[in-house]
Amino acid sequence: MPRKETITKDYLIDTAFLLAKQEGIENVTARKLAAKAGCSTQPIFRIYDGMDGLLNDVFEKGSSYFSFFCSKQRPNHAEPFVDLGLIYIKFATEEPNLFKMLFLSEKKYDKSMYEILNGETGLVGEQMKKAKEAGCTNSGDLFTKMWIFIHGAACMSITGDYDLKEDDTAKLLIDTYKSFS
Repeated sequence: MPRKETITKDYLIDTAFLLAKQEGIENVTARKLAAKAGCSTQPIFRIYDGMDGLLNDVFEKGSSYFSFFCSKQRPNHAEPFVDLGLIYIKFATEEPNLFKMLFLSEKKYDKSMYEILNGETGLVGEQMKKAKEAGCTNSGDLFTKMWIFIHGAACMSITGDYDLKEDDTAKLLIDTYKSFS
């Protein structure tokens, strides 16, 4: 009777995701993953032809995690893109390694930043609809302008150069929205 597989694909993905969350995707190597999973590298390469397939699965899990993170937040601002900005900056602050993996790495496994951001929640689409309902004639242009500010603030938060409180950030986002709309 064949021996039961104790190291499964799901277990490897979950362990690699945890490693990426704690140390960054660049530290998800076969050896580090094997050590964290409590196995040799053999199960990794039995399941995957190479690390690229595993890293793609970790990226997908990260993208789903971002959507889950967004879905837990409660919107409370009337102005479009303010809540989106607050959520994105909060994600960068609380999950810097995942933020870097999803939004700052060159390798996005055939996903655009917009696809990751809009994700399973349709968050960007909702905000663009909200902007149109508020009278915006070009919500795509408005989103681009807002996004430059939002992404910049999020990047600054992971480098320690952005330390504004949420209320101050919300005020800045509202002012930015009003100046562009």
